[in-house]
Amino acid sequence: MLDIGDLIVVMELAGVFVFGLSGAMLAVRRRLDMFGVLVLAGAAALAGGVARDLLIGAVPPLALSNTNLLAVALASGIVAFFAHGALERIGKPVMVLDAIGLGLFSVASCDKALGAGLGPLPAMLIGVLSAIGGGALRDILVAEVPRVLREEIYAVAALLGAAIVVLGDRLHLPDAPVFVTGAVAAFLLRVVSVWRNWHAPRAPGS
Repeated sequence: MLDIGDLIVVMELAGVFVFGLSGAMLAVRRRLDMFGVLVLAGAAALAGGVARDLLIGAVPPLALSNTNLLAVALASGIVAFFAHGALERIGKPVMVLDAIGLGLFSVASCDKALGAGLGPLPAMLIGVLSAIGGGALRDILVAEVPRVLREEIYAVAALLGAAIVVLGDRLHLPDAPVFVTGAVAAFLLRVVSVWRNWHAPRAPGS
């Protein structure tokens, strides 16, 4: 039976893979070569986790000490490079993959921050930063304003996932259902916000 440590590992690997796919799909759309696809896949997949580990003092970062994460990130780039046609059949593939990664990383990283002894609010902030970091770097590398600054509900969705983890920890609820609930809630909020065209408030007259 999968224990909670294994569940976190699985969630992190899955998050790396889907974030890597999102980066690679964006690279394919921008007509980058295979090297560019792999670079964008790696940036999207690993940057958030590296930032998290550095902030909580987990050095060297897991992305550098665990070759499985790097291998999964590169694999996601290769998959997108050769199978981008099939992935494009998903409606808004970059957004959907990004939303899955957002949910997985916000939950796994918030739990890791709590385990490192951080309080509830710092742990939530680490969860959000980890969830949005890879996507932000991915967008910057192709000269786009990061989605977290311009699109619908993005960081708020990651914050919801992290908040559910903190609440579950405070109430001593079983970890696995809490993690799944947090990841699903973040994913759904992100996707529904795009579907319903929800936006965070903008400056009046802007």
